[in-house]
Amino acid sequence: MHNLNVNSKQALVVPGDMLFSNAQKNFADIITTPNVNNNVFEFIVQYWAATTYPQESRYDLGNRNIPQNWWTIIYRDVLKDLGEAQNLIAAETPLLDEEKVAQQNRLAIVKVSKAHAYYVLVNTFGDIPYSEALNIENTTPKYDPQRTIYYSLLDSLNDAISNMDLTGESFGSGDLIYDGDMEAWYKFANSLRLRFGILLADIDAARSKKEVEASAPDVFESNDDNAVFNYLTTPPNTNPIWTNLVQSNRNDYVPSNTIINVMNPLNDPRRPFWFTLGPNGTYSGGIYGAGNTFSNFSHMSDKTLAADLPSVIMDYAEVEFLLAEAVERGMNVGGTAAQHYSNAVRASIAYWGGTEAQVATYLANPAVNYVTAAGNYKQKIGTQLWLALYLRSFDEWVHWRRLDAPVLVKPASAITDIPVRYTYPFNEQNLNEVNYTSASQSIGGDAVTTKLFWDR
Repeated sequence: MHNLNVNSKQALVVPGDMLFSNAQKNFADIITTPNVNNNVFEFIVQYWAATTYPQESRYDLGNRNIPQNWWTIIYRDVLKDLGEAQNLIAAETPLLDEEKVAQQNRLAIVKVSKAHAYYVLVNTFGDIPYSEALNIENTTPKYDPQRTIYYSLLDSLNDAISNMDLTGESFGSGDLIYDGDMEAWYKFANSLRLRFGILLADIDAARSKKEVEASAPDVFESNDDNAVFNYLTTPPNTNPIWTNLVQSNRNDYVPSNTIINVMNPLNDPRRPFWFTLGPNGTYSGGIYGAGNTFSNFSHMSDKTLAADLPSVIMDYAEVEFLLAEAVERGMNVGGTAAQHYSNAVRASIAYWGGTEAQVATYLANPAVNYVTAAGNYKQKIGTQLWLALYLRSFDEWVHWRRLDAPVLVKPASAITDIPVRYTYPFNEQNLNEVNYTSASQSIGGDAVTTKLFWDR
């Protein structure tokens, strides 16, 4: 008798490469989406202001259960797919030497991707399920200490780098970022190692220095190396910004006055690539934390609203800012802080379409030039990094917490201080109560104001 509850068209076995591709897209989607049910970091780092629904810009995370959605998508749709891909690839029995090398490389790439996804989770929440995560037989996994997880991720990343054979093949077209280019993955993995390492600088200077100096010779060298997820012009493979704002015909966001008021005095050449002119003929931002009338301010540019706008996972500009910081911290990475800083600014402007003449004018501005800009190195680097990471709000949220720059002021109507972590999901509080309670005590309280272990 035919079982009507069985989908006869559903695949019983899925190739590991397909699961890896799916995980890549799911990761790019969740890190890029402006959908306030899932991702409100554009608000938290004050790139955008709200129009009709300002509650998320006032740090109301619970009304839409935002932490739950972020947690679920990364665990279920990214890490679970990566874990299954890893198992399936490891179970293959290649016969030829080049097939064995390709298997080894694919496993190394998956390991890098898993470390990156866990990096996002641990830097969102603190202690999280890690050693017991992703086991369907265990619905109440314990939470591992955030610092233990972070060092494990760094070790895993280093192990993946050491297992890469740059002369071999890997995923080919199944890799939606680098088409299986192992040299590109090697640079990306080392750039991630640089980012992982610098995060430890204030709490473990020796380990930070070791990782940064070891990675520096092999990081991104130009915008050509950027890790970019390329969206298409047709659904369902469009950029989530387009999906949520253009396809959905939503006018929920305008640029914030926070970012516009920094860029305007600098005559920042990236403004026309990011924003339209407002009705008064200038770039104008909505009041951050308030409800704003959409028609009264600048809007997102056609370029940033394009269906096929690429999602930048990591870029050369960020790497150069990190190297500038490394020099200031006394690490041996070559060059001067000013050189790396200028390289970073140049890379960001060039990526968006600016000219070398615009770069030269911008860097000659005393308020931008590394020698004359106001503040200490954290303030100089932090402000320009904040600008360069526009639309990469999660990554900026991490750097803002590290550098305490730029200075962001919470709106008068905010219900909390600016979040430095997400609270744990309601499901964890209700269904995994013992482990949730233990984790909350471990981190110092389940509040958005509880700092993570590296945040000094």
